[in-house]
Amino acid sequence: MNMRDMIPWSRGSQPLARAFDGDPFLSLHREMNRLFDDVFRGFDAPALSNRLAAFGNVWPKLEIANTEKELKVSAEVPGMAEKDIEVLLDDGVLTIRGEKTSATEDKDKQFSEHFYGKFERRVPLDVPVAADKVSAAFKNGVLTVTLPKAEPIPATSKRIAIQPGQ
Repeated sequence: MNMRDMIPWSRGSQPLARAFDGDPFLSLHREMNRLFDDVFRGFDAPALSNRLAAFGNVWPKLEIANTEKELKVSAEVPGMAEKDIEVLLDDGVLTIRGEKTSATEDKDKQFSEHFYGKFERRVPLDVPVAADKVSAAFKNGVLTVTLPKAEPIPATSKRIAIQPGQ
């Protein structure tokens, strides 16, 4: 778009309000798309999109099952070993973290779509858990953490007598 086209008093052009006829949100959407197209034009678009797609793989994908007696959290961490993963339970939050490192030197690679680096995933637990009975198992690239539910503490109520004022 030419700078003159954006000036409402330029000769021979349609009024600026004409560009915003109809749905203003649709117009905003179009303008934002145009802005990003203009900004990223000239960059290596496939490489940029691959880096953004790899960012989605930073966190392991989870599956959470909630039964009457326990919570089971399964995390996909392909290509990793048990020694590369750490599982923590702290103040009602399950944390899974680790680091995947490359087996070869960077100079030996010509092309790679593998993700390497650190990750951390935090899962807030909405039920009380028996922390001393939590267990974790690792098999075929899947980490499974079993969190037995704690017995709920029964609510107790006590009537408190009010003393007459002195």
